[in-house]
Amino acid sequence: MRHPGLVVLFLGSAVVLSACQKNSDAQVQRALKDVNVIDESNLNDLMLTVGDPNEAVAYFTRASQQNPDRVDLLRGLAKSLIRAQKPTEAVSVWRKVVAHKDATAEDRVMLADALIRSNQWAEAKAELNSIPPTHETFDRYRLEAMVADADKNWKKADSFYEIAAGLTTKPAGVMNNWGFSKLTRGDSAGAEKLFIQALTYDPSLFIAKNNLVLARAAQRKYDLPVVQMTQTERAELLYSMALAAIKQGDITVGKGLLQQAIDTHPQYFEAAARSLAALDSNVRT
Repeated sequence: MRHPGLVVLFLGSAVVLSACQKNSDAQVQRALKDVNVIDESNLNDLMLTVGDPNEAVAYFTRASQQNPDRVDLLRGLAKSLIRAQKPTEAVSVWRKVVAHKDATAEDRVMLADALIRSNQWAEAKAELNSIPPTHETFDRYRLEAMVADADKNWKKADSFYEIAAGLTTKPAGVMNNWGFSKLTRGDSAGAEKLFIQALTYDPSLFIAKNNLVLARAAQRKYDLPVVQMTQTERAELLYSMALAAIKQGDITVGKGLLQQAIDTHPQYFEAAARSLAALDSNVRT
């Protein structure tokens, strides 16, 4: 005896189970897709930070070719090219980024950065001028200061350096750049103060130590400043100071500093020894 009701019930159950299965499959696929997005995001971040720059360029080149509409991948490629010391190529990619419908003001800042790195100062200035004044970021003002420096517009440069320093918790680098700007203008005392400030934020910044020594030497202060330094750094700073003294005509002081550099260095200091030998040779002739 057949039971039509049971058949309908079983068929209904099969349909429900099938629908549940499809819903379950769809949920699994969505979950897997979310995991893949997270994994890709993590990989992108790794490539931009700890990965080999050239490997990162290859990775983002492939990824952006496969997904030409993904502006984030283009950004990754541009940033990787900068890390790989290829600013001219980065400029081309950044131009594609700023032409994208999802481009931001910060993308234009990064294009200006790449232009400066490739020595295209006029183009960088034009790009910065196209950014709305409401976009106030550390990188924007850091670059504005550099462009003002290149134009020898010292008043603007000082203003932008000051703003940039106030927009970051790590101002050592911008303080060092500001100090170097002052040094090139002939304001050695002002430069010295800025290099000291840079070292209060980052005592390990050797370029600021070296620039500090040069600023002091320009004022004929031929003693090392009281800053943290290793024995090797001490020797290298003495060497920098010696060259600055010699350049200013203080030959005897320079010779003494070269000898100190040689005696201080934990290993054989070839550059200092060669400079001292050349100086002695010139004196004898």
